Amino acid sequence: MKTPLGIAIFGMAAILVVGFVWVSLVSGTNRGETGPLDSYAHGEMRAFVTLDDAPAQPNLAYIDGDGAEVRLSDYRGQVILVNYWATWCGPCVEEMPALSDLQSELGGDDFQVVTVTLDRSIEDAREFLSRMALDNLPLIHDGTFSSPSQVRAIGLPMSILYDGQGREIGRVPAPAEWNSEDAYALIRAAIRRDV
Repeated sequence: MKTPLGIAIFGMAAILVVGFVWVSLVSGTNRGETGPLDSYAHGEMRAFVTLDDAPAQPNLAYIDGDGAEVRLSDYRGQVILVNYWATWCGPCVEEMPALSDLQSELGGDDFQVVTVTLDRSIEDAREFLSRMALDNLPLIHDGTFSSPSQVRAIGLPMSILYDGQGREIGRVPAPAEWNSEDAYALIRAAIRRDV
């Protein structure tokens, strides 16, 4: 025989079960979009790593190709891939066309490739970008040469992915194929997570 108390308990239990299942399904569809993007560290992006104690985004005043001051904080609101490079670094030079392709494919309001040269002179980088027809990449020079130590880079190239608030998402401390489907999937996931 069913009592009102038994019906009420059964009804509450049913509501809890349905609620638990719904929360599990909803959170499962967003998995990977709110936490670390380590699941994208495969294929061409196998060198992508997340640091538990990632250093703060540098607040250095860089100089752009027009001689104006630029900071990484100028890109707030966008996911950015900051690539530290130099013309004297062979692997850096090799990956620049792929970074240009990435910028062409995904660059826009939500995402930008930001290339910061550590050449002795900005003119070396300007000549290289011009000769290679990489005019969709920004010419930004770190005249202080302190970026690598601030981001704890052990060499070049170093690419760091930041969210729209300037927090590090992860990094690739090696040359990478940025014009690959693996790279596009990583960047798209970062953009979705940041929106």
